[in-house]
Amino acid sequence: MLTSKERAELRARANTLETTLMVGKDGVTQAVAEEADRLLTARELVKGKVLESALMSPREVSDALCEATRAEGVACVGNKFVIYRFSEKCQQERNQTGRAKRKVTPVSKSDPVRKGIRARRAAQKKIREERNAYFKEKAIERAIERDREKQLRNSD
Repeated sequence: MLTSKERAELRARANTLETTLMVGKDGVTQAVAEEADRLLTARELVKGKVLESALMSPREVSDALCEATRAEGVACVGNKFVIYRFSEKCQQERNQTGRAKRKVTPVSKSDPVRKGIRARRAAQKKIREERNAYFKEKAIERAIERDREKQLRNSD
């Protein structure tokens, strides 16, 4: 599963890529899936185009190819899509040329964004409960006051 930062980096890399995979009116066939697999092994990042004559949307094509090749969808814009799959072959080439090695990203047990959202929701819930308790108390006091006024009127 790609993080949003990794996905953004891959989208930026895909901007300069040429479209290498075309999907025609037959949709995602075995030949298209094999070609995508071959391209993913050779390049890791593949940009494809869905022709207008195809009966599938680019999102459907991307999902089908991702399922067939165990890749991940990066982007779908217009009639183009980008898919990614890590390739050992490309990693070995990067290591030989001295480019940076793939870093293992540490997995955090807690998500700070969700933690903040939960804290704000809890604070809002506490404020709502205090406000509701205040109005409930005032409503009870008002009801008691009305009952007393009613009893005073009846006793006169």
